[in-house]
Amino acid sequence: MKTFGLLGSGIALAFALGSPAASAQQDPPITLDTHVDIPFAYMREPRFDFGKQTPLQVDLDKMRRGGLDAVFFIVYVDQGPLTPEGWAHAVAQAKQKYDDIDLMVKTYPDQIRLATTSDQVLANKKAGRLSAMIGVENGYSLGHDIKNLDIAYKHGARYVGLAHMGNNDLCSSSTPEAALGDTPLPEYSITEFGRSVVKRANQLGIMVDVSHSSDACVREVLALSTSPVIASHSSSRALDAHPRNLSDELLRAIAAKGGVIQAVAVQDFIRLDPARELAIKALQAQVAKQAGDKSFDSEKHEYLPAYVEGMKRIDAALPPPNVDDFVAHIKHMVEVAGIDHVGIASDFDGGGGIAGWSDTSQTRNLTAALRRAGFSEADIAKIWGGNLLRVWGEVTQRATANRAG
Repeated sequence: MKTFGLLGSGIALAFALGSPAASAQQDPPITLDTHVDIPFAYMREPRFDFGKQTPLQVDLDKMRRGGLDAVFFIVYVDQGPLTPEGWAHAVAQAKQKYDDIDLMVKTYPDQIRLATTSDQVLANKKAGRLSAMIGVENGYSLGHDIKNLDIAYKHGARYVGLAHMGNNDLCSSSTPEAALGDTPLPEYSITEFGRSVVKRANQLGIMVDVSHSSDACVREVLALSTSPVIASHSSSRALDAHPRNLSDELLRAIAAKGGVIQAVAVQDFIRLDPARELAIKALQAQVAKQAGDKSFDSEKHEYLPAYVEGMKRIDAALPPPNVDDFVAHIKHMVEVAGIDHVGIASDFDGGGGIAGWSDTSQTRNLTAALRRAGFSEADIAKIWGGNLLRVWGEVTQRATANRAG
């Protein structure tokens, strides 16, 4: 479990709403977060009911208070063995998450609707509704069967992340896992199955997501894909040398393909702090032991008073990065890749959260930080959703054109 260019008329209208003449304190036309995780008990336990007061970083009330319009909710599964049993388990876990997202939108149809096109996101905003989209994190959940990508598309998935932590049957990971038998240096970049996933995603109109993939895999995907590619939640390696972040070379390459990189508000990907990381790991081990468990489980332990209070002590002694630190990544990425190729992801409820943007209710703090950094209202509109919607629209149009041809 986790612990830590074609511009449609609808998008053009959204940008017009955010014209320079607008008030400096006006919300951007669309605020869109490309990566929010959900627990396996989502909507099936009262504490994880989107429409209620929850301990989650993202729920209905927090989205409304913070002014966040649209979220890609994530169908994520842990990396497991590359066996028929492992793949079957991953497919079953993914189905549960698709069902849970479906239950959410069916329970609160007047508040949030599933959006399967970029135009639907804009229509929901115009109607005063929030948008739920679906992204797949870790192509392992496809169960080594390309037909499951079509099933994911029918469920509403509009991006597919090829890997997570640990190499899989699609490609090598930026963070190989010794426990899975991975070697420190990847023995491969992308597999034949991975190539088939990229090809079929292009045909369907699913954005291919290279976050978590190894550098070699990212390069292969950029060469293979006939549509722009996204990195759904990755920050700058030049500012923080974490392997999960992207180098300037890869930022430029994704931009040259017409894609977008969504800077992510995960503390370790913004500023490495070994002392803080060690303190958190020690707290997790202590809380798990007190609960009678061998290891820390975020879904079970993260909301316990002992963990919440322990994190408050750690935050006071070893402060996390803040919104200005995060915006420094965004600024660098814009300088390298261009203003049309950078967006925002929180990774909330999956390890994300920084000082000033610790949950969705604080979303306007991040917008204020972008303004402090000198970004114009037009730039902010692009970063907060316009760029991702443009890429999504182009991926859809290319798929439609290919089908018509």
